[in-house]
Amino acid sequence: MEEALAALMANGRSKTEAVRYALLRTYREVLIDQAKADAEHIEADADDRAEILAIQRYMGIAE
Repeated sequence: MEEALAALMANGRSKTEAVRYALLRTYREVLIDQAKADAEHIEADADDRAEILAIQRYMGIAE
């Protein structure tokens, strides 16, 4: 932890700024990971809807 903090402070950041930077950077990564998971879920839902529509068309209950 000390080594990581020192690296974040190497460019002149204070300890508080370094911790704030690391916290916000980590939060950003969490948001990006969540957005990717959401996008995968949406794609899966779209695939499911397409498959359901194809089955309905095969059964003659959808155009």
